[in-house]
Amino acid sequence: MEATALSVGKSVLDGALGYAKSAVAEEVALQLGIQRDHAFIRDELAMMQAFMRAAHDERDNHDVLMTWVKQVRDVAYDAEDCLQDFSVHLHKPSWWRLPRTLQERRRIAKQMKELRARVEDVSQRNLRYQLIKSAGSKPVTSAEQSSITAAAIFGIDDARRAAKNDNSKVDLVHLINTPGEDLRVIAVWGTSGDLGQTSIINAAYENPDIKKKFSCRAWVRISHPFNPNDFIQSLVRQFRSAVGVDVLLETKKTGKELAEEFSGYLSENSFLIVLNNLSTFEEWNGVKACLPPNHKKGSRIIVCSLQVEVASLCAGQECQALELKQFSAHQTIYAFYEKDCQDQIKIPVVVSSSDESISTNVALKHQSKGGNEIKVFTKSLTHIKTMASALEESQLIGRQKEKTDIINLISNPSNQEFAVISVWGMGGLGKTTLIKDVYESQKLVGVFEKHACVTVMRPFILKEFLKSLIMQLNVQSSEKKGAIDFAHGARNTAPIMMGVEALIKELARLLEGKKCLIVLDDLSSIEEWDNIFGSFPKLDSSCRIIVTTREESIAKHCSEKQENIYKLKVLDCKDAQDLFTRKVFKEDKDLDKHPELIEEAKMILKKCNGLPLAIVTIGGFLAKQQKVAVEWRKLNEHISAELEMNLELGAIKTILGKSYDGLPYHLKSCFLYTSIFPEDHKIRRRRLIRRWSAEGYSREIRDKSPEEVADNYFMELIERSMILPSQLSVNSRKGIDSCQVHDLMREISISKSTEENLVFRMEEGCSSNAQGTVRHLVISTNWEADKSEFENKVDLSRIRSLTVFGKWRSFFISEKMRFLRVLDLEGTSGLVSHHLEHIGKLLHLRYLSLRGCDNIFHLSDSLGNLKQLETLDISETAILKLPKTITKLKKLQYLRAGAVGKDDDSLNAFEELPKVVNNRPCICMGWLLGFCMACCAPQLLKEVMDVDSDMNRCDVCTQCCCWFFPILMASEGPTWMPRGIGKLKSLRTLGLVNLAWDKAILRDIKGLTQLRKLAVTGINKENSQEFCSVIANLSCLESLLVQAWGMPGLHGCLEGLASAPKTLQSLKIYGNLVKLPGVQGLPNLVKLVLRSSRILEHEPALQVLGKLPNLVSLRLWAKSFQVDDLRFTFHPEAFPSLIVLELNDIDGLKSVEFEEGAMLQLERLDFRGKLEETNTGMFSGLPLLRSLKEFMLDSKTYKHTFMEDLQGQLGANPNGPALKRW
Repeated sequence: MEATALSVGKSVLDGALGYAKSAVAEEVALQLGIQRDHAFIRDELAMMQAFMRAAHDERDNHDVLMTWVKQVRDVAYDAEDCLQDFSVHLHKPSWWRLPRTLQERRRIAKQMKELRARVEDVSQRNLRYQLIKSAGSKPVTSAEQSSITAAAIFGIDDARRAAKNDNSKVDLVHLINTPGEDLRVIAVWGTSGDLGQTSIINAAYENPDIKKKFSCRAWVRISHPFNPNDFIQSLVRQFRSAVGVDVLLETKKTGKELAEEFSGYLSENSFLIVLNNLSTFEEWNGVKACLPPNHKKGSRIIVCSLQVEVASLCAGQECQALELKQFSAHQTIYAFYEKDCQDQIKIPVVVSSSDESISTNVALKHQSKGGNEIKVFTKSLTHIKTMASALEESQLIGRQKEKTDIINLISNPSNQEFAVISVWGMGGLGKTTLIKDVYESQKLVGVFEKHACVTVMRPFILKEFLKSLIMQLNVQSSEKKGAIDFAHGARNTAPIMMGVEALIKELARLLEGKKCLIVLDDLSSIEEWDNIFGSFPKLDSSCRIIVTTREESIAKHCSEKQENIYKLKVLDCKDAQDLFTRKVFKEDKDLDKHPELIEEAKMILKKCNGLPLAIVTIGGFLAKQQKVAVEWRKLNEHISAELEMNLELGAIKTILGKSYDGLPYHLKSCFLYTSIFPEDHKIRRRRLIRRWSAEGYSREIRDKSPEEVADNYFMELIERSMILPSQLSVNSRKGIDSCQVHDLMREISISKSTEENLVFRMEEGCSSNAQGTVRHLVISTNWEADKSEFENKVDLSRIRSLTVFGKWRSFFISEKMRFLRVLDLEGTSGLVSHHLEHIGKLLHLRYLSLRGCDNIFHLSDSLGNLKQLETLDISETAILKLPKTITKLKKLQYLRAGAVGKDDDSLNAFEELPKVVNNRPCICMGWLLGFCMACCAPQLLKEVMDVDSDMNRCDVCTQCCCWFFPILMASEGPTWMPRGIGKLKSLRTLGLVNLAWDKAILRDIKGLTQLRKLAVTGINKENSQEFCSVIANLSCLESLLVQAWGMPGLHGCLEGLASAPKTLQSLKIYGNLVKLPGVQGLPNLVKLVLRSSRILEHEPALQVLGKLPNLVSLRLWAKSFQVDDLRFTFHPEAFPSLIVLELNDIDGLKSVEFEEGAMLQLERLDFRGKLEETNTGMFSGLPLLRSLKEFMLDSKTYKHTFMEDLQGQLGANPNGPALKRW
């Protein structure tokens, strides 16, 4: 597991080194005369990067190394900031600015020297303290050590598998009391370090039966280095109650003499010795030298070790592993012991359900017993297992449909080919539990000749995996021959001696001509699958492999057919509540009987968000607490602290943390960045990836831009279930337009980002100051404080991003924020234009969003100083005109202004705006009234608009004019673009642009050859031909939105659209068309939206659209067709790729018919109808849509007959689509 500090450090270092190597940095260093210092820093950063990689390879996360890693991270941050600051402040010298320029150069030279000294000191610190031992060479590994480790892991895998149903979890007291005169060693090792080991051993050590059985007992902590004399004296002191021991200490003796005399004493008595903190095999050899050999008094030694190899070696080469009963479920502890002693062990087999518990003691006999006894025992054990399986199947809550689906995939008679079935989803969904239930299902009994269920261990070792798989297949062969080894976890010793090639041959022999079912649980990489599947022989067509994984990409790689990929989702609300109440109250209980707990239960279930792991763990914890609201409220209010400190809830963080630990370091930083956003916040995809790009989390890779790389990162996090797509995302051209973070995953993100000083949130209850240098500052909605508190909590000089979700305060932007890259004020209340008057001083700013700030009417001319700005989002504000200085922003890539109107009325309002603006009497009257109000209204407006600071005259005057001309306040509509916008050659997104207000704007757009996304309005007969010519020239264009006002609108204006570039994938047309334009010339069109298009002939239009080969999403909105009696009939072979169809408030729609063979890929149908026109028979042919998964219906109250008919048709669809309301 890579520490978060190391991951963040590597990510930051990559960014700093990337910039240091850039041509821009080289040019700046040359102009400033600091080439040598720059080259030194660049080379030192490269060495630090190599050291970081070595630290990752060592996987040694000790405190000293992590401290150094954090220092590297901080110096990398500062190095990148300084190098970029030099570039930002580099001015072309002129005679009147020469003194200032010379002063600036001296300052830069001084800073460079200081930075060089810091970099050199941090770099030397690694060498001085020898923090990374393997920096010069790879660590040496021993083949023997590797073999022992692998064998230990193999034994643990057996024990874990055998303990799946608690069938072979044993008590340590039981192991110690096992009959036998030989000296036996029991070694204890846990998966969570020493957590829980001491408690389990101490409970056995203090057991009354143990005290009575062993006259001599001692608990010794092994010192380092091992000292035999101290060891024996410690034993003697604890054996004092035994007669004759004290005499050993009366005279001074050498260690050897003391050991010989002490061994003679122990040879006559039985003893129990606990050896704690045994860390090496050499120490064990030293201990054995102090104890009598060939002891026959039934003594026992318990070894407690943190090293699995040491534990297995102490127990002997032919050792056996069993899982011990532990005090909590968050960790697992194993006991290693000699195989020979298993013959006498009695293991309690427990089968539990909600109603009954069956228990029996099964004496494990030696294999040499009579065959009849073996058969009787086998039959009895099989019966118990069958009952356990049946009872457990009845326990599965909320997963019966999923279980049935997967069993149908396995046993589908129509599938005559070998198949791999992949089940994927985020951690904690219960994939392993579900597949285990499927694996043991009664419906599959007798279907397959061979079975195996193997958990893929980490680190993955193919040899050990094959051993585990072959062992299970061998056991089944032995059972058929009647020579079963009854010891749980017992393994055939033959495979242990085999190499990989021999194991592959043995696997082929076992599977030859057999019908088999193999489960591969917790697959974590494509490489693991390739290694595993590459070692399999050619399997019979009736064979099935089931894979569970957390990543969609792995599931797709394993299963060639899409229908064999099964995404496991969270439980729905009802099943989640049922599982919770059963876990809390130990039975099915109606929560309504506890009204005082309902609200707190809803809050708990909201945080769990249908995640079975969280529901079961928290429910189990609350089952032991008092059933009072105050206790549950405490848990809700302090869930973060409880996940950190409460051992019973630790399993949640452990399991979910595995998903985080498995991320590559660049994705870890991206995931931690999501902790900036509030709980339940829908994060727009574009917002997130633009911010990642601005922060430097993504960089250009070959022909991919930073934004495209960030887009890939977003999809990777989705595929790994680290972030979840929002429900309405299917309407996006790329499939997902927004995401959310599961509440508990967000807690992990917050915990780790706070731990690394990555994000600091100003929120209610935030009493402590930030520890260390914070890079990202968040103002929450519930935080209220004054300026001094704001500046005292955080060092603002190193802030890289400021995000405000609450009410604006005038002091939030400070002159100290010299290195601010991201200023995200989306949706902030109380923000007015003059608060941004000095925005031009934030010279490092790359991302500026004022989206939804409806009291912003204009931007300062100082905006032109932001030469690093890449993203400017002022959509849904009242800004009508951009400053001319925007044409200086050569790096600007994303410019969003204005907003698309929601209906014709909002669009028509802007039709008269140019006339109002050009009407001088209106303008004069408006300014006169505004001047009068400006003299007396500042304080009044401040109270009305809920603004924090005083309003200046400009704000007041603007507000008053908007009151008299309300159209000026509309957040919908276009924004005036200044001439010269064509100079912004880096622009990739531009909109909403009004082409009617300035004829020169089309010529500017023609020069923006990198445009991917364009939104325009104001197209008419005069400019339509030139517009189509411009569109044809934009060879990279992927998305186009065209909007028109009123009549005649777009009628006859888009005939040349067929010449649009072949790259066009998304087309939205809002306005009067009358006739569908030539979209048949757009073969790569994926998404089409029509609104207010008033097409007169719907059948020819649908025929044209139905032939588009790649159309995935078709959305038909209000007034898209102007037909009194509108009836849609979708014919066979039409719309071959369509997945989403939306019919939204279409006028005159009387019926929708789907014929056999139409829309074969349709998965989602959205409908919003008019109540007076929606009757029985509105839809027909829904059962014929073989791929349909969801029918989305708006929340209006439709006629009962319509709903009955709709539900009946969906019920008749064999795919079982769900009816959902929105």
